[in-house]
Amino acid sequence: MAHIQLHDVRKSYGAVDVIKGIDLEIQKGEFMVFVGPSGCGKSTLLRLISGLSSITSGDMLFDGERVNNRVPSDRGIAMVFQSYALYPHMNVYDNMAFGMKLAKAGKEETRARVEKAAEMLQIGHLLDRLPKQLSGGQRQRVAIGRAIVRDPRVFLFDEPLSNLDAALRVATRLEIAKLHHDMNNVTMVYVTHDQVEAMTLADRICVLRDGKVEQVGTPAELYERPNSTFVAGFIGSPTMNFLEGRFADSYRCNTLGVRPEHLDLSETDPVWTGEVVHAEDLGSDSFLFVDVGAKQPLVVRQGGHQVIPYGQRVGVRPREGHLYRFDAQGLPCN
Repeated sequence: MAHIQLHDVRKSYGAVDVIKGIDLEIQKGEFMVFVGPSGCGKSTLLRLISGLSSITSGDMLFDGERVNNRVPSDRGIAMVFQSYALYPHMNVYDNMAFGMKLAKAGKEETRARVEKAAEMLQIGHLLDRLPKQLSGGQRQRVAIGRAIVRDPRVFLFDEPLSNLDAALRVATRLEIAKLHHDMNNVTMVYVTHDQVEAMTLADRICVLRDGKVEQVGTPAELYERPNSTFVAGFIGSPTMNFLEGRFADSYRCNTLGVRPEHLDLSETDPVWTGEVVHAEDLGSDSFLFVDVGAKQPLVVRQGGHQVIPYGQRVGVRPREGHLYRFDAQGLPCN
């Protein structure tokens, strides 16, 4: 495993600054997830860690040693890409063993590592198949297995689940979580635009915005104590409700935030009232969209089935202790 440190790391393409001075520390054995909207720099930052792209300025250290000018093969990293990147003419075994063959490892050692990784990922029965004979989920597990076989210090994942359908994403996410627990001697860095993946996989999450770090913390810290409206709105599904104007004025802030699960329907003592303009019944939960006169309808999360017809007026009350107050810059109010 590796302890990774970034000190004022910057990356520019000509006059365009993509990474704008990032300071970050990733502990040994940690599962760090980079999240953020498209274009925020998360994949670029992963490529800088891997050595596939060069740093414009700043320092990157692995276990205290500067690696700015080291090629990827000297960094002890293994990378899993979105596109699988399997050799179509090689069977699963040869794809997984390819890196060790390049390193001139012995046949017995190579076979032992490939079989161990295949067993870990439950693909031992696929070793003789070609990639075209595999499902998308199986191909991704082969790509992960190829990385495991290399016995890296650092695993890098670049949106590995984005090409899979919903059911396969959940199944493969579980495989990656199990891999993290089984290989607790490897540092893992994972890029995704899906904050559900981030919340369920990460030891810590780094939220990026426009090439800068917006906030770093555990999933619980980011969810419960966001340091900006950007983080508050990005982390959580459905997103946090934001109210401005007269709604926020009564709470002495510029923007008032409240999560859907912290709103209750109230007939006797509502804080806001409005009409139901949409409802989503997901079986275990229901989401009501209530127009209270704000810019966007309030999303109210209720457990179980809530059959409330379109157009019905309802009262809504936020729970005490679960309101977020932000100033005009989007920062928490004192």
